[in-house]
Amino acid sequence: MKRLHFVAAILLLAGSLLPAQGPPRLSGVEPTTGKSGATATAIGENLGKPNVIAVFLSDANTDHKVVVIEQTSEKIVFRVPAIKAATYNVSLQVKNDIFIQPVRFTVE
Repeated sequence: MKRLHFVAAILLLAGSLLPAQGPPRLSGVEPTTGKSGATATAIGENLGKPNVIAVFLSDANTDHKVVVIEQTSEKIVFRVPAIKAATYNVSLQVKNDIFIQPVRFTVE
């Protein structure tokens, strides 16, 4: 019985040493401006396919879905959609929810 408690304690300790994966978060976009059809790269953490389902350029009324070209845990390369010239928030879809990030992209 003591051995079982010892093994359980070791497993709990090992689990607490693993890095916790937080929610997806953007820290920037490069470049910060571009025309429809151009590509841009959103940079951040936990951006891989298991976490982020889709990316949008969002204004007060509409979320415009972008085409994702490349996606890793640290970056998402996307094509700027054919939308009106304006400044948009970059938003991430996680499960069924869209989260507006504090990152802006201007469509020229």
